[in-house]
Amino acid sequence: MVLLILLLVLAAAVIGTPLADRLLGRNAGWPLAAVLLALAGVVLALAPSVLADGRTIEFTQPWMPQIGVELRLRMDGVGWLFTLLVTGVGALIMAYSTRYFPGGRRLGFYFLMSLFAFAMTGLVLADDVVLLFVFWELTTIASFYLIGLSGPTASRPAIRTFLVTAMGGLALLTAVVLMSLRVGTTQLSVILADPVWSQDPAFATTVAVLVILAAFTKSAQFPFHYWLPDAMAASTPVSAYLHAAAMVKAGIYLLMRFTPAFSDLVVWNAVLISFGLITAILGAVFALQQHDLKKLAAYSTVSQLGLLVAVIGVGTEAALIAATVHTLAHALFKAALFMMVGVIDHRAGTRDLRELGGLARRMPVSAGVTVLATLSMAGIPPLLGFVSKENVFKGLLEAPGPEWAGALAGTAAVVASVFTFAYSFRFTYGTFWGTPRGSTDVGEAGPAFLTGPVVAAGSGLALGLAVPTLNQLAERATVDTTGAYYPAELTLWHGLSVDLFMSMAAIGLGALLVWWTASGERLAGRTLFPVTGPTVFEAIYNAVIRLGRRVGDLTRSDSPTRHLVMPILVLTLMAGTVAGVGLDVPDQFAETTYPLDWLLVALAIAAVIGAVVTGSRMAGLVMVGIAGFTTALWLFLLGAYDVALTQLVVEILTVVIAALVLRRLPKRFHKVPRTRTVLTALVAAAAGLSAAMGAYFLTGRRDISETGQYFLDNSVEDTGGSNVVNTILVDYRAMDTLGELVVLGVAGLIIIAVLNSSGLLPSYGDRRVVVSRTSAAYDADDNTLIMRAVSYILLPLLVIWSFYLMLRGHNDVGGGFIAGLVGGAGFALVYLAAPSAEVARIRLAYPMIIGAGIVVAVFSGVLGYVDGSFLRPLHTEITLPWGDYIHLTTALVFDIGVYLAVVGVILTALNQLGLDESRPGDSTLGIMAPTPDQPPASTPEEDPGDHPEDPLDAVPNGGTR
Repeated sequence: MVLLILLLVLAAAVIGTPLADRLLGRNAGWPLAAVLLALAGVVLALAPSVLADGRTIEFTQPWMPQIGVELRLRMDGVGWLFTLLVTGVGALIMAYSTRYFPGGRRLGFYFLMSLFAFAMTGLVLADDVVLLFVFWELTTIASFYLIGLSGPTASRPAIRTFLVTAMGGLALLTAVVLMSLRVGTTQLSVILADPVWSQDPAFATTVAVLVILAAFTKSAQFPFHYWLPDAMAASTPVSAYLHAAAMVKAGIYLLMRFTPAFSDLVVWNAVLISFGLITAILGAVFALQQHDLKKLAAYSTVSQLGLLVAVIGVGTEAALIAATVHTLAHALFKAALFMMVGVIDHRAGTRDLRELGGLARRMPVSAGVTVLATLSMAGIPPLLGFVSKENVFKGLLEAPGPEWAGALAGTAAVVASVFTFAYSFRFTYGTFWGTPRGSTDVGEAGPAFLTGPVVAAGSGLALGLAVPTLNQLAERATVDTTGAYYPAELTLWHGLSVDLFMSMAAIGLGALLVWWTASGERLAGRTLFPVTGPTVFEAIYNAVIRLGRRVGDLTRSDSPTRHLVMPILVLTLMAGTVAGVGLDVPDQFAETTYPLDWLLVALAIAAVIGAVVTGSRMAGLVMVGIAGFTTALWLFLLGAYDVALTQLVVEILTVVIAALVLRRLPKRFHKVPRTRTVLTALVAAAAGLSAAMGAYFLTGRRDISETGQYFLDNSVEDTGGSNVVNTILVDYRAMDTLGELVVLGVAGLIIIAVLNSSGLLPSYGDRRVVVSRTSAAYDADDNTLIMRAVSYILLPLLVIWSFYLMLRGHNDVGGGFIAGLVGGAGFALVYLAAPSAEVARIRLAYPMIIGAGIVVAVFSGVLGYVDGSFLRPLHTEITLPWGDYIHLTTALVFDIGVYLAVVGVILTALNQLGLDESRPGDSTLGIMAPTPDQPPASTPEEDPGDHPEDPLDAVPNGGTR
């Protein structure tokens, strides 16, 4: 329970931070520091239980039980260490931030910092891979916003950092899916203990590479190392917390956590050791080149993280002890250094070493703190960094592989440490003891400003002098990562040994490098490589954007042809492939068809041919409608009554709504070149033939599939409904239906928005059909009389029928969608029977009806939480007085939402796409006649041949079509 309390307290801090920020301004960091300090105290109080007694604290709470995902928290030795770093260092930096920033509100800084602390704590305590991934991505998002807070100049670095770390997140997600599916659980501790890692090397290697990619992007390993110095656009407190002590440690944590599964894999050892050492050397060299103290600290962080990655890759007990101790040492000295960069910048007004020097006399406390931190970083006794660096050397000497592998790895680590000594010296000497170059009016920072770095650097000294107190932590972490107990025996002096001589070599050669480079000045600012990481990133980024634009250009057109060509081509190729391999070909052709099928095929072919050859838009619509009605009839004959009824009503409404749209367009299609006609005919024939072959080979009157049989056998028991089609829509895959419902509702709202914003609704230009009211043939009041009389009777009947279809849908033909279509058809009938557009307008708040439908559907999903899951239907039975019973389910509520949304969209189409009210003297069909001051409307879009000689085309009183 204590683990849940840790997360809940941090969550409460996140929620309360905006109010504290409003009330306290920059001082809001004090209560946050107090919260984190209290939590660090709780973690320390757990040390005897976790470290001394070897217990593992666990907490489990159901989260998504249907897929086996739970809120599982677990604290072992590794989790204890990282939780202490997140809370302890976080408390110091929150207090430091209160003096770093000027007065006033921090515009989300404290909120995002506390959110990051919450995410990191959840990450290191998660014992479920799905939960771990969620917290992993939350750290990425919080980091992105924290970098971006620094202003416009930080936007590109924030984006670069986000894209790199998000790429690693995708790799981790892939690994999570693979592990969960293969092992059959999402519990991390169970996954790591599964024998699959030794039984299936190929699978283990695949997952290991994905985990490595995720860790490398988060912990800034080559070739992703550039994002960390790039992220120095963030404020110094952000860099001190995220990019020194917390976020970059997420990758280190991930590697340590997965060591039990992958430590015996060659790819794990080789990649981590080689890339880690390359990163360590590159980062150290780049750090020595920097003039900016913050960039120097950033590259030094990259270098130290490389050493950590390399020693974890060794995988032995000694190596994991070194990784544990160096993780702690690095967090302390690097947090202190970053905070001191902020102090120096504030007091001296610059971070540039070329403008600093001689500050020790005026800032003695700051000088002392910086000396302690840099000595620990350089591996000088008696600081904790000396002990951890020696253990790193010792661990790397045990690198697996040939006998020379350990010597080579140790040599590379010494080379990196030589440069570490050099840039540590340059950082301290160039700032506090070099030649004074800046302002002499510099004073010491206040106690509140220095408390954080003093505690961090002082802890490195104290733990170095009392390093045996870390033995239990190192031993427990070793057990957690290797599964074997190994005595730590941490001490400042353990006699003459190879690792001691390696430390002495690093210090001595580092001193020579300082002398040879004049404290690093000879290397500073030199260009070693023709390109930089951000430059390469931007080149790749721009290339991807250009490629996307080229691909998008293929369909960046209003022409339907360009949009249809790729789907048609892909479907044709797929169908051809299916036909070529001959999947499941029926033995006897006659057994899969009936004579009536061919009659329907002939009718559909005739309709399609008619639609293709006609020059009239309205005739084309009629032909397409006939093809649709033929399909509906075919579905009826096949017994698919639900689908057939849906198809039938959809065709009716399609014709009605399409007719409204066509009245805005020229009467006839525009002429196209004959070559295009031939080409499109060939494409259509190929697509039709491939579709026919695909349907023939993949469908037919065969045995039902295993999935279909399951629905038939279990629908009543699982859902209480016998209409399998409906139960699939509202029970088995209700989430899919909800998504489709939202899309449908959005489409209706888009119709309203587009037509009202584009100016299409009130005016139709010169494309309107214009006739005179004086002709009896166009008297709408008389001609619609019978239809209006019928609609008065049919509308209530259709609405009642729609309600009946909705109520019976769970057990018989019907459902919310069909019911909504039937109800909408009733409104369409009323609309068409009206003598004018003004009379026809259905004055219902159709946008509200759409919204209400979606809200009702979502509400039915929320009810499912009573039984443990969103959209899980609830069932009950009511016994009637005469003994019968009624089965009720929340799926009916879901269907009501579907009904409302469908009716709302149909009403939207009718009201928005219908013609507006005619002017006085015009035909009440919404057809405009010319006035004495207005010439007849013309239709320039139509070809001269678009007006066949027909008596109906002769319009009295000079009117024209």
